[in-house]
Amino acid sequence: MMHRPPPEDFALKETRPHLGGGKVSGDKLTSTYDLVEQMEYLYVRVVKAKDLPGKDVTGSCDPYVEVKLGNYTGKTRFFEKKSNPEWNQVFAFSKDRLQASVLEVTVKDKDVVKDDFIGKVIFDLNEIPKRVPPDSPLAPQWYRLEDRQRNKVKGELMLAVWMGTQADEAFPEAWHSDAAVVSGADANIRSKTYLSPRLWYLRVNVIEAQDLQPGGKGPYPEVFVKAILGNQASRTRISPVRSINPMWNEDLMFVAAEPFEEHLILSVEERVAPNKDEVLGKSTISLQYVDKRFDHRPVNSRWFNLEKNVVVEGEKKKETKFASRIHMRICLEGGYHVLDESTHYSSDLRPTAKQLWKSSIGVLELGIRDAHGLVPMKTKDGRGTTDAYCVAKFGQKWVRTRTIIDSFAPKWNELYTWEVFDPCTVITIGVFDNCHLHGGDKAGGAKDSKIGKVRIRLSTLETDRRYTHSYPLLVLHPNGVKKMGEIHLAVRFTCSSLLNMMHMYSLPLLPKMHYLHPLTVSQVDNLRHQATQIVSMRLGRAEPPLRKEVVEYMLDVDFHMWSMRRSKANFFRIMNVLGGLIAVGKWFDQICNWKNPITTVLIHILFIILVLYPELILPTIFLYLFLIGVWYYRWRPRHPPHMDTRLSHAESTHPDEMDEEFDTFPTSRPSDIVRMRYDRLRSIAGRIQTVVGDLATQGERLQSLLSWRDPRATALFVIFCLVAAVVLYVTPFQVVALLAGFYILRHPRFRHKLPSVPLNFFRRLPARTDSML
Repeated sequence: MMHRPPPEDFALKETRPHLGGGKVSGDKLTSTYDLVEQMEYLYVRVVKAKDLPGKDVTGSCDPYVEVKLGNYTGKTRFFEKKSNPEWNQVFAFSKDRLQASVLEVTVKDKDVVKDDFIGKVIFDLNEIPKRVPPDSPLAPQWYRLEDRQRNKVKGELMLAVWMGTQADEAFPEAWHSDAAVVSGADANIRSKTYLSPRLWYLRVNVIEAQDLQPGGKGPYPEVFVKAILGNQASRTRISPVRSINPMWNEDLMFVAAEPFEEHLILSVEERVAPNKDEVLGKSTISLQYVDKRFDHRPVNSRWFNLEKNVVVEGEKKKETKFASRIHMRICLEGGYHVLDESTHYSSDLRPTAKQLWKSSIGVLELGIRDAHGLVPMKTKDGRGTTDAYCVAKFGQKWVRTRTIIDSFAPKWNELYTWEVFDPCTVITIGVFDNCHLHGGDKAGGAKDSKIGKVRIRLSTLETDRRYTHSYPLLVLHPNGVKKMGEIHLAVRFTCSSLLNMMHMYSLPLLPKMHYLHPLTVSQVDNLRHQATQIVSMRLGRAEPPLRKEVVEYMLDVDFHMWSMRRSKANFFRIMNVLGGLIAVGKWFDQICNWKNPITTVLIHILFIILVLYPELILPTIFLYLFLIGVWYYRWRPRHPPHMDTRLSHAESTHPDEMDEEFDTFPTSRPSDIVRMRYDRLRSIAGRIQTVVGDLATQGERLQSLLSWRDPRATALFVIFCLVAAVVLYVTPFQVVALLAGFYILRHPRFRHKLPSVPLNFFRRLPARTDSML
């Protein structure tokens, strides 16, 4: 049996920290840095120098600047043979770790044996000015260099020295004293903001080809079209028209990212043997000139010439066959939202085309304060150590905090903001160990280790309320669930217009094109896989890179994989939903058996009244739901939902089942027969798992109508129940029944392809998928 920690060890804890900043005044959307503790830093901006004396016969030097404060020393880069260098580098020293009363800024000449002293500038810390944004940045000044005896020497240094906080504009780009032990890895430890590439769906409608020249011997050529875009490849079926003018009329879908650097390569190929295809012609199309469409209206089709590569004496020569051409309709779809994350945890639901975006409804502020109790993630000098940083993702914007070197209780105290366009979205915060410091990536195979992840659904937050909680960082291992530490977060969702937000609950969750021209389930899964690969590749090219393992963990790339534990959890979620119906049945059975005579008599009286006056049935039901919703308001959830180990069955899973979950796919079993059967079982069970989870989601959304998990949705439903009760009370029941019947049986001409308002409202309700581990 596995050791099970106490349940409170995995629970969410509310904290009441002393946070910086003041009250929000004036414009609510202004960041006040009141979600994090205020941290003071001594900033030194080294701009440039002039008239530096040379030490060699040429009169020039190789200067660099050394900034020293107590035991902490930071150095700029050095220039070769330059008397007027420009550095423009910023150094930040935490006030909590100041161990000296003076700051020394020394200019030195780089030398092979020993660096030569040129001059220095000394500052008394008591005389350094303070700066608090939004004050203007402090202007740098020229300072005369002094020798070790405080005498003026030749040369001047331009500096700006001030006391500030982490709200300072110089904070992200500064060298930090926390990273003094790291050499040559400044880029890997700084905070950074990233933007996901703008993704489009590329639709290639292959219609027909004309005047092909088949190379096969048979009279009926088997021809198909193959399309390649970057690492994506797709092909049509073999044309049912076996002639030199084949027809397909088939759609191929790809994911394309701006800027469109890759070309679409189409080739018409003939099946000449069971495993041999011959290319009849190729066409290369630049996406820069492809039409973009924002709605369901068709775009114009075009004919494209096919070229054929002919090998002449070992060299490829293009031979253009103007007689052979292909008829296609190609467009970039701007009306879809390109899914690059799990639909359960989506942080953005807007279409690709900016022309279709609606205005924002509010601002999300996230204060990443600190963590404590982190476990050692690697070994350095014979002892365990952790270099932790956080990544947060919402919409297209990713943020990365600075890396705190060698600390199990790192303090970041960094604040980030996002525009919110839909309240029914999720922000994801992940904590990782930086494995690319101290020469950890010399072998080239080092990966940043995951410490844990937190997900927060915005619709479960009350507007304008500051949430400060300590979230446990939970990760699944082959031997069970493990707590890797805790992270302190402060979250606030500020609404700019309550009316606009309430209106969002009546709109479709996804853009219109997803309902007018829906994609198949297999298409969505395949395109999502391609989108995540593109995002991870683009973010991996940034500096510092957001590495592939980090992006895939944040986007839940392997969430669809089969897991016995997750399947059991979904089954018990359904049983929990059905438990309410079972409880009603037991209660009715008690009424029938006169377990409580007073209640049974009251039910008899109510039954007689409703039979004699059937028009009271619906008003009574809605009034009853209204009263239940008001009654449950007292016990509404006061904390954001978090990973629930009991709900996920992570605590009670058998070790063999956990070993199965961490088995490779395909399986690592030795027998080929067992591998085939096992993989087939996992594939089928994965689909069943998804269906069972979706059923559980629908039931939990029904439960959330009156649970105040989404305070705005419950408020809307409770008000609707009250209004419905009043309207149905004054309207004859026969009229209501006739209208409802005629509406349900209405002609298809009066139906709309878009979902109805009640269905849109229902799909926006939160389920317990956010709390699934």
